[in-house]
Amino acid sequence: MAAVSLAAALAMGAVSVPLAQADDLKDKQRRVEKQIEHADHALEESSRRLNAALGRLEAARAQLEDAQAVLASTRDRLGAARERDQEMQEQLLLAQQRLEQAETELVVGRADLADQREAVTDMVASLYEDGGSELQAFSSMLQAKDAADLTWTQEGQSVMVGQETRAYDELRASEVLLEVRQEQMADAEAEVEVRREEAAAHLLVMKDLTEQATAARVRVREVVAERRSAKAGAALAKQRDRAELAELRVEERRIRELIARQAARASTPTYQRSGAFLSDPIPGGYVTSPFGMRTHPIYGYYSLHSGTDFGGGCGMNLAAAAGGRVISKYYSSTYGNRLLIHIGTVNGQSMTLAYNHASSYTVGVGQTVQRGQVVGYSGNTGWSTACHLHFMVLVNGQPVDPMNWL
Repeated sequence: MAAVSLAAALAMGAVSVPLAQADDLKDKQRRVEKQIEHADHALEESSRRLNAALGRLEAARAQLEDAQAVLASTRDRLGAARERDQEMQEQLLLAQQRLEQAETELVVGRADLADQREAVTDMVASLYEDGGSELQAFSSMLQAKDAADLTWTQEGQSVMVGQETRAYDELRASEVLLEVRQEQMADAEAEVEVRREEAAAHLLVMKDLTEQATAARVRVREVVAERRSAKAGAALAKQRDRAELAELRVEERRIRELIARQAARASTPTYQRSGAFLSDPIPGGYVTSPFGMRTHPIYGYYSLHSGTDFGGGCGMNLAAAAGGRVISKYYSSTYGNRLLIHIGTVNGQSMTLAYNHASSYTVGVGQTVQRGQVVGYSGNTGWSTACHLHFMVLVNGQPVDPMNWL
């Protein structure tokens, strides 16, 4: 873009420069033409379609990163859920094994208790059939012949009574053990039920995570397709931008011919600069991007920004920075609505002002304008990213820093 504008400025400035500088101008023009050959690498701005295409591509890239992150996170959660599922299955299996063991021990305990009860019942029945242990003891005492016999009989009765007591104690112990086993059985059943409920709930979690992982994979595929499409769209938009730059070459030839005819019809004013020569081209505006080398916001390469950008909003007054004659007003796919005002010769140098990206202009070609006169309104036409004025000062056809003249 800078190269193209430089070519136009060079052509416009040439009409008011002495013939002694013709060779120098030819050298400059050859350099400019060489720059134009690589103009696609020196775009000052980008078309809206390219901005939109690159924005879509950037959005797709960001969405792809998000989709991949979601997929990775879901896979991690699903992996952790599967590990947890394995643990829960093992816990359920152990609980079932404990339940089976408790059931077996309960069956054995019931059988032991039944045998114990039967043994005690037989013992008690036998004792009572023989008259009971107390009666047997009393009978033995009566039948004792001497003290030694009596002592032996008492010891025997004590053994019999002790056996009976132990039998009852063992029966009670079996009953208590059975109660414990019943409680263990109930606990084992409750644990199995809890484990089954946990497994069932976790199964729903697994199902949900699996569905999320499937949806995430589908989303990644969709975004990949969108990114591919956006990339193709950006490439196509860039090709169209380059085609428009090629059309600018034809346009610049027309402008050079126009300037040559204009210079042949009328002489230009001559000024001697004293301090700042130009007035503010957009009263109330402020600098948003200065003249000079900068990194292009879209392509990222380092190139010359051939003017000063003034912001402040849409529809702001654009004022003639000096008196002069409108030599061209037209629409450019890159510059948008463009106005060129030839000031004349300032300190022996040809000067032309260029207003770009306006919404409209209030003056026409051939019209003489006065310093401070409203010539148009700021806009966002052409290759522009927001309402602003791209103001250029061309000295001897060479873009220079406008701030040195304001």
